[in-house]
Amino acid sequence: MNADDRPSPEALLRAAAQEGRGRLKVFLGAAPGVGKTWEMLTEGRQRRDAGVDVVIGVVETHGRCETEALVEGHEIVPRRAVDHAGHSLGEMDLDAVLERRPQLVLVDELAHTNALGSRHPKRYQDIEELLAAGIDVYSTLNIQHVESLNDVVASFTRVRVRETVPDSVLEQAEIEVVDIPPDELIGRLKDGKVYVPHEATRALGHFFSKSNLTALRELALRRAAQAVDAQMLEHVRAHALAGSFAVGERIVVAVSEHPHAAGLVRAGKRLADALRAPWTAIHIETRRDQHFSAEDRRQLADTLALASRLGAATASVPAVGVVEGISRFAGEARATQIVLGKSARSWWFELRNGSVVDRLVRTLGDVAIHVLPGETATVRAPARQAKPPGRWGNPLHYLWSLLLVGAVAIVGRLLLAVLDLGNVALLFLVPVMIAAASYGLRAGLFSGIAASLAYNFFFLPPTGTLTVSNPENVVSIIVLLGVAVVTSQFAARVRAQADIAAHSARQNAALASFSRQLTQAVTRDALMQAICAEVARLLDARAVLLLPSETGPELRAAYPPEDRLDQIELAAAQWAIANAQPAGRGSATLTASDWLFHPLHTSRGVLGVLGVARADAGDPVRSDQLPLLMSLLVQASVALDRLALEEENLQAQAIGERDRLRSALLSSVGHDLRTPLTTIMSAAQEMQRDPSPALAETIGTEAQRLNRFVANLLDMARVEAGALPMKAEATELLDAVAGAVHDSRASLQGHEIVVDIPPDIPLVRLDPVLLHHCLINLLDNAGRYADPGTPIAIRARRLPDALLLSVIDQGPGIAEGQERRVFDTFTRLEGSDRVQHGTGLGLAIVKAFAEAMGLSVEAANNAAPRGACFTIRIPETLLIRDIDARTMT
Repeated sequence: MNADDRPSPEALLRAAAQEGRGRLKVFLGAAPGVGKTWEMLTEGRQRRDAGVDVVIGVVETHGRCETEALVEGHEIVPRRAVDHAGHSLGEMDLDAVLERRPQLVLVDELAHTNALGSRHPKRYQDIEELLAAGIDVYSTLNIQHVESLNDVVASFTRVRVRETVPDSVLEQAEIEVVDIPPDELIGRLKDGKVYVPHEATRALGHFFSKSNLTALRELALRRAAQAVDAQMLEHVRAHALAGSFAVGERIVVAVSEHPHAAGLVRAGKRLADALRAPWTAIHIETRRDQHFSAEDRRQLADTLALASRLGAATASVPAVGVVEGISRFAGEARATQIVLGKSARSWWFELRNGSVVDRLVRTLGDVAIHVLPGETATVRAPARQAKPPGRWGNPLHYLWSLLLVGAVAIVGRLLLAVLDLGNVALLFLVPVMIAAASYGLRAGLFSGIAASLAYNFFFLPPTGTLTVSNPENVVSIIVLLGVAVVTSQFAARVRAQADIAAHSARQNAALASFSRQLTQAVTRDALMQAICAEVARLLDARAVLLLPSETGPELRAAYPPEDRLDQIELAAAQWAIANAQPAGRGSATLTASDWLFHPLHTSRGVLGVLGVARADAGDPVRSDQLPLLMSLLVQASVALDRLALEEENLQAQAIGERDRLRSALLSSVGHDLRTPLTTIMSAAQEMQRDPSPALAETIGTEAQRLNRFVANLLDMARVEAGALPMKAEATELLDAVAGAVHDSRASLQGHEIVVDIPPDIPLVRLDPVLLHHCLINLLDNAGRYADPGTPIAIRARRLPDALLLSVIDQGPGIAEGQERRVFDTFTRLEGSDRVQHGTGLGLAIVKAFAEAMGLSVEAANNAAPRGACFTIRIPETLLIRDIDARTMT
């Protein structure tokens, strides 16, 4: 089986990765109102009628009667309420859908952004989790929400869509286009079937113009066709099916180091635009590339960069020969058209190497080949003259080849007594193969000629001359020379393949090492420093990384460390950021700079610039390093973008947490301030009419409660600000417990307090004020939530490595699995003993104060009698055994 006949390993791996996953189907439309949700619900109903377990995760009917009618009869998973800015928003309950585990779930609006505080910031990420769980998903999407088309849509609609979906989501999805003519959609809009009347009038004058809708419709159809074409190619590669499957056009442009290659790229661009087809510019790397001059490499890099700017994918393909490389790549890419140039060559060059065009025509019979005339040999002559001397190789290689032939001649003379002349001739193939494999084809041919002459001179009669007396020996010399030539060609070909493989392996290893270093960085600063260090190491140059800021480019990382850059360097960096193009030395802009700056850009824009320079003031990047640099830039951009998205996600979660805390605080303040104030006001009014000690006691009790609430707020503010004062000293636990019980007597009314602290418990080195606050909050928590009339126990227990101080109540206990959450700020758990009124601050303060003193606190449930147990763990290092030491303290 040929390599071309084998299934693609990458395609098989991707297919294997889909095993066990759910399937995503996207109903794609050109604009709102085309009927995507209606079509999704209709197909969902058909699947349900066929016996499939179908539920609705979330569907937006927008008040449309026909859509609401289709929802009826479907099982709907209730939405999850999320508090946001004082409002309650309904989001898909991902956990409920996963627990329900249907065969198919309908999830509307794939590009939706979830409310802050949700598990994932985007709905497509929720869908990804459903797919990973093996659940099929139907969803809807408008074409303007596709990430790669965002700029295109904004260019003619003048509307920038903020909610986008990565193209990778669509690449694995089945796409069904829901399409209606623009005039019909405009009619639906006028009839009020899409928006309410006043919104519809405004939309008709802007986004919903006929020209916009027609362009969006074309984009939707083309994007769906691209997805189908990509999935077809994936299937073809996975099953090793022959043929180009030319359902859609796919163009390959083959470029070289010649200046006219830029014309090929532009011609390929025009052809791709005319056919609306994807295209790739490729360069075939052969052993010939090793002899390129610096100007040749620069020209090749400029050509590939031009292709990239014009929208092409670029690739460098290692191969033994140009024809083999183009043929293999065209087969793998299922290309339908190839564009290449034909330079004027001498008849001797054509005789030795053949015509690339003719060989491709014979090899790729079902592919259209466009041949553009190139430059004549006279035009390229100056570039060839610029090549350094020694183009035939290192003279030492020929010397070693000659010595090998001489050594074989000596060995042959020694073995002539036991070998006949035919076997001696075979010995002379050894230096030919060694020279060709070690030094290349030219050295191998030189060895073949030298071996033939040596065989004639030393072994064929009359020896010592180049005269051949026997005609049979002439045939032997010719055969030996022919075999030597063929052998040297084969050996040189093997060496060329080995050199290409080694070069590719080195570059792949460098990229793998670079990627590994980037994945190990967990902060942006560490990542930027890793990028600079690895780029400097791989390119043997200096590297800096700058990020855009309000005051201009800001130096964030460098290797070796750089304190500052000159004004010209900063100007070049700013130009690269603003124009998303290279600037500085070696580019076409601000060449006076010693640094070459390349933009690090992704679909979200330019993230920064990477600058390289050499200590010897030479060209920042050697021409043969340009492909490696381009690959490094891509990886660095992706890594920076990934870390930026992670930081944005963390910031969004922090904002969501702040909103949650703010809402909880408002709710808590509204209840816990109003309740004691109401009691105090009522008691004060009663005292005006009939003063009594009971009313005064009530006012005092509620005032203490209010004071404790305010104290908790202030304590939590000090904890979060990191301004918590602490003074550790020797503390007697029994005294600390007694003081806390006395100050908490109001909240402990009706409960018997059982103190179980052995007399041999040692002193502890803690802050008595913070410990007092911890015990008061634990006792207040127990008094509030314990069943009426039940005892509350305070128990101390000695362990080999710690001392445990526990507060135990008798009540419903804590809900299973929520033992850690009770210590979160403003947390009051439903279905447990935390459902009573309160701020949710007390236990959070206990945890913060305990950790500030070097303690730990945990919550658990008691089995008999049932209740909650809160335990403060005091480590051995804080226990004081020596009496004198305690006295001194």
